[in-house]
Amino acid sequence: MALPKSKKSFPVKKPSASASGDGAKARTPSRGRRSLYTPAEVREIFRRFSVQRPEPKGELDYVNAFTLLIAVVLSAQATDASVNKATKPLFAVADTPQKMLALGEAKVGDYIRTIGLWRNKAKNVIALSKALIDDHAGKVPEDRDELVKLPGVGRKTANVVLNVAFGQHTMAVDTHIFRIGNRIGLAPGKTPEQVEQGLLKVIPAEYMRHAHHWLILHGRYVCKARKPDCPACVIADICQSKEKTTDVPAPLVPIAPLQEMLAEVQ
Repeated sequence: MALPKSKKSFPVKKPSASASGDGAKARTPSRGRRSLYTPAEVREIFRRFSVQRPEPKGELDYVNAFTLLIAVVLSAQATDASVNKATKPLFAVADTPQKMLALGEAKVGDYIRTIGLWRNKAKNVIALSKALIDDHAGKVPEDRDELVKLPGVGRKTANVVLNVAFGQHTMAVDTHIFRIGNRIGLAPGKTPEQVEQGLLKVIPAEYMRHAHHWLILHGRYVCKARKPDCPACVIADICQSKEKTTDVPAPLVPIAPLQEMLAEVQ
């Protein structure tokens, strides 16, 4: 993905203190635009995310579209770290639907026993593998409607697979993205699907490929659930959240994955 070459600073307009001022009106969601941000501000938000993390990656380990699908299914109500620990030996012996089905539910269960809800997930993994073989010639479909028909696959899982494995411009709304969409007013919504549709409307097409990863990582390491780390936020000057503690953005520099791994442990 080519990054914008402009190095000009972005002028951020603050809302007017007057209730009748144009600035105040611009910040009020309407039927036509639920986001609290102008298109230029949204573009700048994602431009900064793209500088901070030029090639963001999810934290689940996988080797192909099938193992990605399995990993995302297993990650429900579990940490990525716990899933990776279990799937490393599993994927070493079963990286296709055929191999997974041959392994059987009991053996799959032995591999994923350390993951929450492992019994039900083992059943889904086997049923999912069989469905892929029976209905899709052993290949992961590149269509959301077909993906959500598979055992254990919901809309969020389907969107992750479509985006990561097939490069489609989807938005997988997890708890982090749902929180950010509402907390900062980027795409308010009462349900994950409402937030998803709002984000799809406001995020520029050139940033959609990595948008869900940028938002997830921002929510995981900066705009945290209990207390947002505003001094570490590169969009603090643009952010419209009532919870923010500073208007001064953090330095816009690339972040190494190792730094985020250390932050997760702390």
